[in-house]
Amino acid sequence: QVHVVESGGGLVQPGGSLRLSCAASGSIGSIATMGWYRQAPGSQRELVARIFSDGTTNYADSVKGRFTISRDAAKNTLYLQMNSLKPEDTAVYYCSVVYRIGITTGSAWGQGTQVTVSS
Repeated sequence: QVHVVESGGGLVQPGGSLRLSCAASGSIGSIATMGWYRQAPGSQRELVARIFSDGTTNYADSVKGRFTISRDAAKNTLYLQMNSLKPEDTAVYYCSVVYRIGITTGSAWGQGTQVTVSS
């Protein structure tokens, strides 16, 4: 079983910064991809940023230049540095892990961490 736990959310004023963390543990095997998604009330879950095993990153257009995804592969930990936050960044942020054990691929999600950007 794979466990994914996010932390670091909270309330921040517009223009502020937050750093999210995600720790994956359990029978992970090798990690193929780790990513951050978010879901605002009344909206679908959307990709924020992801990082592949070779270090390649993808970002949503709405966060490019403001958010930075990084990882500590040795610790199976993922980070999201969020700068210049806007009210529209308010959402529950989820961490996703795609892993491989032999020829089997699996995925796991965390419970989410709330990010609220408001004055």
